[in-house]
Amino acid sequence: MSILKRIMLLPKGYSEVIFQDKKYGITRTDFNKGKSIKIFAEELAGNDFISLNYYITSDKELLKPCEMPDEKVLQFLNNMIIL
Repeated sequence: MSILKRIMLLPKGYSEVIFQDKKYGITRTDFNKGKSIKIFAEELAGNDFISLNYYITSDKELLKPCEMPDEKVLQFLNNMIIL
C-alpha cells in the first residue's frame, strides 16, 4: 500500500494507533485542500514520537520527516494499527 494511502486511512484530527505493541496518540492535519498533510504521533506511555509532512505536487509526492530518518517514519506508517 502506498504511503499516501496509509496516511489517508488516518482520520483527520486526533486518533490512536498501536505500533510495536505501544499505543500512540496521532494527529493528522490537512492544509492547502489536502495537498499538504502533517502527522504527529506521540507514544502515550513513553517518550517516542513520529513527526512528518507529506506534500502532493503536480509532479510528485514528497515525504519529509521532521528531524528523524525516513526509515523510522516509513516503518511507523507501514506497521501502525489504527484503533
